[in-house]
Amino acid sequence: MSDADDVYRRVREEVDARADAIWEVAAALHADPEYAFDERRAASRLTGELRRAGFEVRDGVAGMPTAFTARWGEGRPAVALLLEYDALPGLGHACGHNLIAAAGLGAALSARAVLGEGSGAAGTVVAVGSPAEEGGGGKVLEVEDGVFDDVDAALMFHPGVHDWVRAPLTAQEQYRVGFHGRAAHPTGNPTEGVDALAALVQLFNVLSALGRRLPEASHVQGIVTEGGKATNIVPEYAEGRFGLRAATTEALDELAERLRTCAQGVALATGTTCVIERAGVRYEHFRDSGVLSGRFAGHLTRAGITLTPPAPGVYLGSSDIGNVSGRVPAIHPFVAIMNEDGSDHTPQFAEAAASERARRVLTAATEALTCTALDVLRDAALRAEAWAEHGGEG
Repeated sequence: MSDADDVYRRVREEVDARADAIWEVAAALHADPEYAFDERRAASRLTGELRRAGFEVRDGVAGMPTAFTARWGEGRPAVALLLEYDALPGLGHACGHNLIAAAGLGAALSARAVLGEGSGAAGTVVAVGSPAEEGGGGKVLEVEDGVFDDVDAALMFHPGVHDWVRAPLTAQEQYRVGFHGRAAHPTGNPTEGVDALAALVQLFNVLSALGRRLPEASHVQGIVTEGGKATNIVPEYAEGRFGLRAATTEALDELAERLRTCAQGVALATGTTCVIERAGVRYEHFRDSGVLSGRFAGHLTRAGITLTPPAPGVYLGSSDIGNVSGRVPAIHPFVAIMNEDGSDHTPQFAEAAASERARRVLTAATEALTCTALDVLRDAALRAEAWAEHGGEG
């Protein structure tokens, strides 16, 4: 038996020994869903497990009360295991974040146990607790706060309806566009009015025409968030919120500039003025580390799960893992917990996240994440290849 095979055997033993406890964590999170930036019980449960295992825990990372880092070891190399634990209002864990949190926790604990026994590796295991993936962008704030500055790889898996080696996640951001006009009342002189709502409606028309000329993976969706105060008064202010998506971050920047040009052109044509502001955080497109995803997929085959490349097509999901992947080599494979005719963000997927199939996937993904994390720490050539593919320097 090779040295690597011996390490993988020990990982399997550690994960098997923790399988029931890790499933209990997943089930507890599932039964007690909490929402963006308010996942207090989830964060407390996860950090409690890590503290008991000897990890050095830092709460309130990046100014977010429910974000944390938990470190074991010292110096480089370092590998981050990402935990998500927010739920969807009205749907609970319909994206399976209870499984993501439990797998990251189980992998961190198992890697620490194997390293502590002596695995021929030195370095640091970091469990990163990231709140508010569903629209809040906790990882974006952690990237900006430097959480990933001294990390060589960021690893996580996502439950889904496909077994895909990587996630085809697009870039996404939202903008608020407001038009200022001049109010007028019909009993006065309505011709003196400058209709801000008419300008906003015209922007929707322009964007509809623009949409027919955009690349297949780019689109703009909008809603009216303010359209006036009374039907018999020319609105002096109207506002819309627009969601932009594109295949790459660069294409998203180009699309945002086209939105700006359209809004300014409408303002000029209608005699209004416009204000354009980004609303919330921007999610960059996901940059897969092929060499690390390949390692994860190889480890997962031992559980009888085969990952394939994503099927061709345009997929419009986005996640803040994209921002992490722009900073360090990262993986985000999908592992199915229900059949392909299903979908996440549904009540059915929430049920699947507490199913027996989910339990089997959780154990398999935890083992594959642990093995991949130890590969990163043990293999300098692998790290060099991952950083070269990423285009940066470790």
